[in-house]
Amino acid sequence: MSKFWSDFVRELKPYVPGEQPKDGQYIKLNTNESPFDPSPVVIDAIRQEVEENLRLYPDPESDKLREAIGSYYDIPADFVFPGNGSDEVLAHLFYALFRHRGKKVLFPDITYSFYRVYAKLYDLDFEAVALNSQFEIDINDYINVSSEDVCGIIFPNPNAPTGIAVSLEKIEELLQAQPDIVVAIDEAYVDFGADSAVRLLEKYDNLIVLQTLSKSRSLAGLRVGFAMAQPHLLQALVRVKNSFNSYPLDRLAQVGAIAAFEDDAYFEQTRQEIISSREFVSQELAGLGFVVLPSKTNFVFVSHPRIDAAVLSAQLRQHLVLVRHFDQNRISQYLRITIGTRKQCEVLIKTLSEILTSTNIGSE
Repeated sequence: MSKFWSDFVRELKPYVPGEQPKDGQYIKLNTNESPFDPSPVVIDAIRQEVEENLRLYPDPESDKLREAIGSYYDIPADFVFPGNGSDEVLAHLFYALFRHRGKKVLFPDITYSFYRVYAKLYDLDFEAVALNSQFEIDINDYINVSSEDVCGIIFPNPNAPTGIAVSLEKIEELLQAQPDIVVAIDEAYVDFGADSAVRLLEKYDNLIVLQTLSKSRSLAGLRVGFAMAQPHLLQALVRVKNSFNSYPLDRLAQVGAIAAFEDDAYFEQTRQEIISSREFVSQELAGLGFVVLPSKTNFVFVSHPRIDAAVLSAQLRQHLVLVRHFDQNRISQYLRITIGTRKQCEVLIKTLSEILTSTNIGSE
């Protein structure tokens, strides 16, 4: 800390990202990146843009990308708001739509930890709503609140780090029950098995859906995310964006993202491989005695009844396998394990089997 810091900054507890080791010796199953390279079409588009247009500012509104996303999801282009990763989009959303005096925003107690960070950064009132005993989001907890007290509801679908999805029917039930509250559905992992709420956008003027190209489209390093909603909601985000950074998406990000939506065959192939590997890992882990929550994501959330999660995480690291351990209430005995290539998944299972055997757990 410095004596020049403001009191507010001293009290902030920033988001802590997963470990990014500087060398390549580890099998990285801790940050939910795709194990596959981006589409060759994406690489070609970026290479061409590098050669031709880097001297020019990017389109501040990302119009061609908005059109590409709108075409892909069959919605108008003005229903799309791109940003520099979905985290930036979330930041604008919290400030633009959830900052109401005397009202609070609701999100689950076990969820993406950036929600709590943004709420505190913007000095918002919030309530962390407990997941049920099965680590599921209970929509009734959000239906039974008053718009006099609550301005916004946000949760990932599927949820993170649990991986459990809420049905589209339940989401629509919430939208019908709370027409005066903004409902934000964070669909970072939706492509791995959940139903998107995009089809509900034109029907509900209080719905905003967020997605990212970091997971299912292998572009975590490019930083492209976007919100989809009716224009009257997105204009609030545009006002915040243009008061902060009017050129958030560079030229390489825009052309790469457009190309990613164009190569649908590659997207389908790689996401199906991840889903297949997820089912393989889930079955193998269950066979080793793990409790495996039902996942609709590119990761699994697991615990073992006879070995401490922090100890297991440390032992995996010694074997050069990185997973994510969250030392927080209710989930301190769980590990989040990203689905890698099939070979990486096989190494994971083999390593876990050896660890359990060496601690006299695997043989009992």
